[in-house]
Amino acid sequence: MARSGLRGRVRAARFPLAAPSWPTTVERPDPERRVGLEYDHEWSRRYPVRLARAVVMDNLARPAARLLAPATIRGLEHLQHLEKPVIFASNHLSHIDTPLLLTTLPMEFRHRTVVAAASDYFFDRTWKAALSSFALATIPIERSRVNRKSGDTAAELIEDGWNLVIFPEGGRSPDGWTQPFTAGAAYLARRTGRPVVPVYLHGTRHVLPKSAESEGMPPGGSGTESRRSSRLRRAPIAVLFGAPLSPDEGENTHRFSERVEAAVATLSREVQSDWWQARRSVSALAPLEGAETAHRGPAASPWRRAWALDEPPSRQHVSEWPD
Repeated sequence: MARSGLRGRVRAARFPLAAPSWPTTVERPDPERRVGLEYDHEWSRRYPVRLARAVVMDNLARPAARLLAPATIRGLEHLQHLEKPVIFASNHLSHIDTPLLLTTLPMEFRHRTVVAAASDYFFDRTWKAALSSFALATIPIERSRVNRKSGDTAAELIEDGWNLVIFPEGGRSPDGWTQPFTAGAAYLARRTGRPVVPVYLHGTRHVLPKSAESEGMPPGGSGTESRRSSRLRRAPIAVLFGAPLSPDEGENTHRFSERVEAAVATLSREVQSDWWQARRSVSALAPLEGAETAHRGPAASPWRRAWALDEPPSRQHVSEWPD
């Protein structure tokens, strides 16, 4: 009884013993939501969270990825003896790209890597921001225009020893062919002095297809993507890592970005051939249709472009899954 009376007196107490009342004549503002570029993602790199993410990645995500998307992996030798941190620049086909790419990385890279993700898509809701930050160690970036805050955040993490995965196309490809690269990866490489490792993903769009905007759901992100969820399906994929690239002396950001894009394009030709044949085919294309744009697909109908893209990967020089 005495305890109940004491509680009542405390509740009846006024400020500062209790929270002040809000004036009834003043409109109460909505609570501030820190999403988008303002989302505080620092918690996702603290040791307990990193440990939990590593347990989930190694014991759940990687076995699931092997079952869902049997992978042909090439080029892991380029990551051996490579001084970290590095910037992984990859083409982008599906929302499943990030977890599948992370699960193919060797352990020394896998657990010390952050992912640049679109602030207007993955960080537009608090729950989405928290989920992607925990599961994939994502950081928000502005993809529709140059943003100093995005660049500063990514550069600071690279300088702090974190590897970075970035998709220079800025969004998922509408038909599987590579879109023109933005200069984000090249800019960060020049700013931090760290190399860019080109990566080519093949077949991931069949594992989790991109929904067309015409399906009736409102678009998200840059406006070309539907928010409708597609169904997961089992399909083989290929992940190819290229030799690390660094800007040459006097080479500007734009030119270096073109070299990174060309390296990813060459990897795309290795899917159906090998290292030597891919480089011979690029060299042969140069005087005819242009090696710089051949990886963007033939100027033909959608079915012809899809047919030319979806040849199965060659099984030559296949690497085993990394530990």
